[in-house]
Amino acid sequence: MRARNSRILLMAAAFLAGLALCFGVVLIVAGRLSSPVAQVATVGGPFKLTDQNGQVVTDQDLKGHPFLVFFGFTHCPDVCPTTLFEVSEVLRALGPDADRTRALFITVDPERDTPAAMKDYLSSFDSHLSGLTGDAAEIAAVAKAYRVYFKKVPLEQGYTMDHTALVYLMDKTGRFVSPFNLKRPTDAAAADLRRYL
Repeated sequence: MRARNSRILLMAAAFLAGLALCFGVVLIVAGRLSSPVAQVATVGGPFKLTDQNGQVVTDQDLKGHPFLVFFGFTHCPDVCPTTLFEVSEVLRALGPDADRTRALFITVDPERDTPAAMKDYLSSFDSHLSGLTGDAAEIAAVAKAYRVYFKKVPLEQGYTMDHTALVYLMDKTGRFVSPFNLKRPTDAAAADLRRYL
C-alpha cells in the first residue's frame, strides 16, 4: 500500500513539475512575443567596381544622389532587359532631374560581362544607366552587401545565371529605402524617385 501511495505521489509530482515547466515556457514565449526586438536588415555598403567606360566607381561617388541598383547579366533573356527598359523609362520621365540621380546595373556574371560587353549592352537603354563589373570576389562582395542571390546554372550550351530580380532604391546617403516598384505608371514611379532628389 505504501509503495502504491509513493508511486501515486511520484506521478503527481512529475505531472505538476511538467505542468509548471510548460507554464513557464508559455510565459517566456508570450513575454518574447509581446515585446519583439526590431531588427533592420542592412542592405548596401561599400564597393569598388568598374563601369562600362573602364572607370572605377565606388559607393562614395554616389553620395549626394539617390540611386537605383539592379543586379543582372547581359546574356539574360527576359527579366534583365525588361527591367532595364522600365528603369530607362523612369529616367526619361524625370527629364532634366535624371542628371541628379543614378541607376546602376551590376553584373552577376563577371566572367562574360567585361566593361566592353556592358557598354555594348547598355547602348540600348537610357544613357544615365551605369553598368558595373569587377572580378568574381568583388561581385560576390557587393552581392552579399545587397543580399542578392546568384548562381551559375549549366546549360547544354554554356550557362545562364539565376539571380535576385529586385530594384533597390537607395537615398542620397547610400542608405536602403525600399524595393523600387516598376509595376506602376511610369510617371508615378518617376514622382516617387523625385522625392529623394
